[in-house]
Amino acid sequence: MSGNKIDPDAMPPSAEQLRKTLIDEQMAEMKKRDAQRAADQQRLTAFTNDFLKGQVTEEEIARVRRLVMNAVKDGKLEAQVYTFPSDLCTDSGRAINSGDPKWPETLIGKARQFYDRFVKFGKPQGFRLKAMIVTFPGGIPGDVGFFLSWAPEVK
Repeated sequence: MSGNKIDPDAMPPSAEQLRKTLIDEQMAEMKKRDAQRAADQQRLTAFTNDFLKGQVTEEEIARVRRLVMNAVKDGKLEAQVYTFPSDLCTDSGRAINSGDPKWPETLIGKARQFYDRFVKFGKPQGFRLKAMIVTFPGGIPGDVGFFLSWAPEVK
C-alpha cells in the first residue's frame, strides 16, 4: 500500500477544477511543442543559410573521409557521405528522384561544391557518386543522400 493517505471525508476536486487542470496541462504541452518547432525552424534556417552561402569546410571534408574510412573498416564498398533537404535543389529533388542523368545541374550551395570536389578529386581516383532521395515524409521527397562508392565497376 502506498504511503499517501487520503481523507475519505475530504471533498474531491470539482469538475471545474479538473477541467482547468486539464486545460493548463494542454497549454503547457502546446507551449513546449511550439518552442520545439521554433528551435527546429531556427536550426533549419541556420543550416539553409550556411548551405546556400557558406563554403565546404575542412571539417566537413574530414568528416567525409572519416565516413569512408569507417565504411572500409566495416567491409563496405559505399558510404553515405552527405545529406541535405531536397528543397535545396533547384527542382526540389525531382531529377534525383527520377534518375535523370542531368541531376548535378540542379545542385546549389554546398551540395554543388561537394559535387565539384568529387569531379575534381574523387572521380579521377576511381570513385563514383550517386545521389538518392533517402526520406519521403508524407510520400514526398525529403532528404537527398550523396553516396560515394569505391566498388569495382561492373562491365
